[in-house]
Amino acid sequence: MEIRLTPIGFVRGGRTAAEDDDWGQVRAEIVLDGARFAPDALSGLADFSHAEIVYHFHAVPEADIVAGARRPRGRADWPAVGIFAQRGRSRPNRLGVSTCEILGVSGLVLSVRGLDAIDGTPVLDIKPVLSGFAPRGMLREPEWARAIMQTYW
Repeated sequence: MEIRLTPIGFVRGGRTAAEDDDWGQVRAEIVLDGARFAPDALSGLADFSHAEIVYHFHAVPEADIVAGARRPRGRADWPAVGIFAQRGRSRPNRLGVSTCEILGVSGLVLSVRGLDAIDGTPVLDIKPVLSGFAPRGMLREPEWARAIMQTYW
């Protein structure tokens, strides 16, 4: 089965190159495709504090895709774990998801902070963050995952 996705818009601004850390204060805009969406497509989104942005890691070469295990960030002191136990950009479908703070909405432009995607990134979807979709119960994660996130945002 083949699935075809068409970007709903593109990231404008923010970083121009992928870097591992300090994404928390990065501001960017998501500009929706005006040929596909009505001017009110983002109406009501500003009532939410955060949105999940689904995007395509378009700058990752096919040769970098990982189908098995690897060490996060190539660090020998962290265990080799399967690609589905990581959130890195070398994923089979090169999909990324970020939970971003909504800074504002103006027409077909969504301004956010904390989007770890670079300028020109194709955006596939935008979803408001609802507390009813937050994890239920305690979160469990290995130590290496906590260590990665210490400087990520």
